[in-house]
Amino acid sequence: MTMRARRRGVGLALALATLTPVAQAANTTATTVGSYGVRFRYPQGREGSLPMAGHQRLVVRSLLNIRRPMRFGDYVWNDIGVPDEGPVRVRVDLPRQMISVFRNGHEVGTAVILYGTDHKPTPTGTFPILARARSHMSSLYDAEMPYMLRLTNDGVAIHASRVRSGSATHGCVGVPLAFARLLFDQVARGDLVTIVGA
Repeated sequence: MTMRARRRGVGLALALATLTPVAQAANTTATTVGSYGVRFRYPQGREGSLPMAGHQRLVVRSLLNIRRPMRFGDYVWNDIGVPDEGPVRVRVDLPRQMISVFRNGHEVGTAVILYGTDHKPTPTGTFPILARARSHMSSLYDAEMPYMLRLTNDGVAIHASRVRSGSATHGCVGVPLAFARLLFDQVARGDLVTIVGA
């Protein structure tokens, strides 16, 4: 399915600064990690936060430092220096066309996404992951949905997709294949995914 191109995503490090003035970049410390430059770490007691569904907020301890707008098909995954244990939360930001994966409050992955059209919109709210399948075929659309993470009983899921300009989904969240594989290995049934809209 095609539609007009949506706005390209921006890294949460840029977006968070506008959402939580208390946790501006000047209040962070930079640590070199991998080939992606620095990770923004917020001082204890001065963590950032992001709006989730309802009036809930996600406490953010660190963010990936994405220095430029990401393009269709782009993703970053870097969990160097992030604790292996802790709750995993996934946040999908429809207006920014981004997905972010947090482990124990640390952003470990982000990607540009596809989502539904006005005729088949992606629902907003918080959803537990109901089912997982490395290889799945949609019975409604006769389409492959690799690394499927089902969010609703009527078939809305996060899954690998060819993320390109001018494309959309039938309400699912489409992510790049390599990112989908990493995300699939990170989450379990029952982990929460929050999709926020405008």
